[in-house]
Amino acid sequence: MGSVEDLQLKLGYMFRDIQFFTKALTHSSHANERALHAGDNEQLEFLGDSVLGFLVSDFLFRSHPRLTEGELSKLKGFFVSSANLVKYAERINLGEYLQLGRGEEKTGGRTKQTLLVDALEAIIGAIYLDGGLEEARRVVLNFLEPQMEDVGDSDRQLRDFKSALQEELQAQYRGRADYVLRSEEGPDHQKIFTVEVLIDGEPVAAGLGLTKKAAEQAAARQALERVSNG
Repeated sequence: MGSVEDLQLKLGYMFRDIQFFTKALTHSSHANERALHAGDNEQLEFLGDSVLGFLVSDFLFRSHPRLTEGELSKLKGFFVSSANLVKYAERINLGEYLQLGRGEEKTGGRTKQTLLVDALEAIIGAIYLDGGLEEARRVVLNFLEPQMEDVGDSDRQLRDFKSALQEELQAQYRGRADYVLRSEEGPDHQKIFTVEVLIDGEPVAAGLGLTKKAAEQAAARQALERVSNG
């Protein structure tokens, strides 16, 4: 089991009251076995889920003012989904730091998506209580902002970054840009598309969108910035 000091370094946040952090990492199975007075992380998970939802909503509202309420809701649902959050929990090896009961330990609790996501949300709640909303915002955006900035605007508002990218490549005597659909996530009415752009067969950038077209334009925008600056 990893040390809480190591995990705090990964998060980029040092707790003033370490009890908040310890509780965030304590699963109910461990608390019940030990009859811990401090309890488990379920209440912190409840709080963290709300804090996370607000911070993601606030970021999307400010960074994509032209999207409709429905489009913003779809994006928020994707970013706060368990399938998305578990990627960040796994990136910091969160499972290594959980305090689990013997039963959860034996059944692979350290790799269970539900436990990892609940603990991540509990940590966000703990940071909010310990350091306030701005510290919680800083930690959350450290994880999510690069991904959220890759989102393309709606089809109604799209600037033609694909044409601009191709013109820049021609000016630099480089090859063509090709777009590859890497994933479609979510139910049919709430799909989020991820598209990667390749230049001369090499991956350069990726974009997210509510449609495949929007994702392609988002990927082209990212690639254009890199080609123009590099």
